[in-house]
Amino acid sequence: MAELLKRCPERGRQAIQLLLDKHDPSFCGTSSEMPEDALPAGVVVGSLEHILFITLTAAIDYQRDADSLWVEARMTYEDPETTYLFRPLSLVNISFESVVRDMQKHALSRKPYKDANIWKTIADTFAKKWQGNPIEFVHDCAWDAVKILERLRTDTHIVGRSSFPDYPYLRGKKIGPLWLRMLRDNVGVGNIEHLDRVPIPVDVHVARASLALGIVRGTYRGKLDPIYEEIREAWFVSTRGLRYGQRGMIALDVDKPLWNLSKFGCAHRQVRGEGCSNRAVCRARDLCVPGIISLNNTEVELDT
Repeated sequence: MAELLKRCPERGRQAIQLLLDKHDPSFCGTSSEMPEDALPAGVVVGSLEHILFITLTAAIDYQRDADSLWVEARMTYEDPETTYLFRPLSLVNISFESVVRDMQKHALSRKPYKDANIWKTIADTFAKKWQGNPIEFVHDCAWDAVKILERLRTDTHIVGRSSFPDYPYLRGKKIGPLWLRMLRDNVGVGNIEHLDRVPIPVDVHVARASLALGIVRGTYRGKLDPIYEEIREAWFVSTRGLRYGQRGMIALDVDKPLWNLSKFGCAHRQVRGEGCSNRAVCRARDLCVPGIISLNNTEVELDT
């Protein structure tokens, strides 16, 4: 049903002027900080410990409440009995059963075997192939964002006669770009090239805010993927040619403001209509479109 959807980049450009106002970083009378912004005690911004904390936690950021996930990750890191989970060179010698158990101590894992498999596989990859340092992998990709995303999708290892992905879930359409954005914004890795070709990491929050702003409009009922793809393309077009400080704007620049706009604003909007309990304090209220916007973790209903 994609033919019933319309991208509206002019609305995207209007929204950008509102959401990236550096003089007022809040959107609905709240802080614009992200759940991943707070560091575990003792971790220095930009350190290898910071990189590993961001990388491994981001890899299990699926179908989870982000606030809880990052709080639980910090608790796990700060516990001397479980901090080894963030050290691939130590973790590689730990049994899978121990990882399953220890990821549950502070509720870091909600799907015990699936999360532990994702976590240990990625940690083992960094330990065995990249000296325990994700930046060694980035360097091997020539600091090229496009190549990094491609390698996340295609790099594999052999177990017996079967091939398995090196980076389960970190290779995903949402988490891969999200990881690159966090490396830039949180860790301070500033020399990754071609970030302008990285799509915005669309989740339910980014999708809800984009649809409420009318960046993609139309009639649709079905799976998330077609809507998510339209939103990715719409933000590529909306940011094209704009400036952000001393550089050109890219789609990744609107990830954080959209996520916060949804969490503190659009999540309070009525499914049918444009009533919203936070409307009076929302800076983007004049762009909020009427109609039906309903999302969950599997499907979308849209009529705007």
